[in-house]
Order: sequence, then C-alpha cells, then structure tokens
Amino acid sequence: MQFFKTPNIDFVGKRYIAFTISIILLALGILGLTVKGPSYGIDFSGGILMQFSFNKDVQLDVVRQGLSSQKNLDFELQSTGKQGIIVRVKKTDKSQEEMASEISSVLQSKLADTQITTDRVEYVGPAVGKHLSKQAMYAFSFVFMGIIVYVAFRFKSALWGIVGVLALIHDVFVTFGVMVLTDRQIDLTLVAALLTIVGYSINNTIVLFDRIRENLRLIAKQSFASVINVSINQVLGRTIITSLTVAMVSFIILVLGGEVISDFGLALFIGNAIGLFSSVCVCAPLTYEWEKRKRDRFKKNNSLKK
Repeated sequence: MQFFKTPNIDFVGKRYIAFTISIILLALGILGLTVKGPSYGIDFSGGILMQFSFNKDVQLDVVRQGLSSQKNLDFELQSTGKQGIIVRVKKTDKSQEEMASEISSVLQSKLADTQITTDRVEYVGPAVGKHLSKQAMYAFSFVFMGIIVYVAFRFKSALWGIVGVLALIHDVFVTFGVMVLTDRQIDLTLVAALLTIVGYSINNTIVLFDRIRENLRLIAKQSFASVINVSINQVLGRTIITSLTVAMVSFIILVLGGEVISDFGLALFIGNAIGLFSSVCVCAPLTYEWEKRKRDRFKKNNSLKK
C-alpha cells in the first residue's frame, strides 16, 4: 500500500514555510489562552459530588438525557452499578443541599416510577483540582525528560532529543489551544488525549531520525540537507498511512463515541494531524537549521581569527 512510490520533496528547502505555519499555529494557541481562556472541568475547578441509588436498574443514558435538559448545568456521570450513579456538578452559587435537591427532582421527573435515594453529597474543593493540575504537569515533565534522555542516548546527541521534545511541546500546545478556542472543557480526559498524542508524535519522529542516522552512513558523501530530504521521502508513505489509521479511529470516536469521549476523539484527531506535520516538516528541518547556524558561526569565528 503506497501513496508515494518515488517522492522527491525538498522539505529542507521549504523549511521556512513550515516554520511560518508552526508560528501561526502557536499564535492561535496563545490567542485562545489569552483572549478566551481555558474552561476547566470539574476535575480542576472543583464542584459537588452526589451519589444516588435506585430501587431498580437505570440506564446511564436516560439519566444523562434528563440532566442535559437543564440549562447551564455542567455535570459528569459515573455508574456505581445498575442501581446507582455518581453525579459531579461544576461549582455554582448554589449550596450542596440546593443542588442535591435540584438534581434529585430532575431525576425523579425523568424516572417517575423509580424510587431515588440520595446516599451522599460532598463538596470537591479546588485543592483537589490543584493537585491534579500539578500531577498532570509532572506527567508531561517526566515524559519530556525521558524522551530527551532516550533520544540523546540512542542518537548520541542531545540535539535530536531537544528537537523532538520541542516538536512535542508544539503539538501539545497547539492542540490545547484549539480545544480552548472551540470551548471544550479541560479535564483529565483531555490530559489523557494529550499524552496519547505525545506517544504517536514521538513514534513518527524517532522513525524519521532513525532513518536519517542510517542514511548518514549509507550516503555519507551527500550533504546533510540531501540526507534529510532522502530520509523524509523514504518514510513519508509509512508515516502518512500510520497517521491516517489513527485519524480514522479518532474520527469514529468523535462521531460515534458519544458526548462522554467526544472531546478525547477531537483532541486525538487534531493532535494526530499536528503531530504528522511537525514530525515530517519541522523536526528534521529544524535540526538542519540548528546545525547550519552552528557551522556558520564556526566558520565566522575561524575567519575572524585569521
């Protein structure tokens, strides 16, 4: 299965176009964060947790439909069995008792022939949200540090690891910015999607870097730019097929997965596209630009000494 039999695209020569596109994407992310601002979900902002039990089996979708009819009600559902659910509601001006009574009334109107019992009502404070935010930052930091160490060890140069992580930060930041611009909630599901994007993106990048490393030995007489272009064109078909597979799955999750995991599917779909772009058009050309400027500075210093 080949999309490109003999591609010969000058990625290095067109690197400034790719860099410009990346800058525009990053600017959109910054715009979303500064102008609109993220809308944090219950995981990070805090709220009220209510647990209800029923005298017979209840479908979670029926409960979701009933609560969705309420305006400005930001909630999450979790099943505790066929006869129990947990409802998490984002923090509002209402007290715990008022909110529990309101939710119970909505459920009772939707499940008229069902006996509903309120088992517990708890306030989930912002301290939990801060803890989760800190844990999420730790997760990304450890992932990025581990990738730098692994890639630097495998390719015997910290440059490759740094460039790879810069591309990952680019992918995560742009995806996060798009989710903010589309008014999606920032919760642990999105964090899981972003970490998944990191995995897919670094996989494509390492495959490309590995091919460049091989070609630096096989076609050592060619220039560094030529080696990079040849390597990207050689793995281009494989990279596109892999990314299309992920795109199809994430699109199905987005369309058919329901509202519970639709944000996960959207983030994965966007991040996969951004990751494909950064792996092919940004990582290796950025490495070339780095090395080129390094050589230019070296030549300049030598000429000044003479």
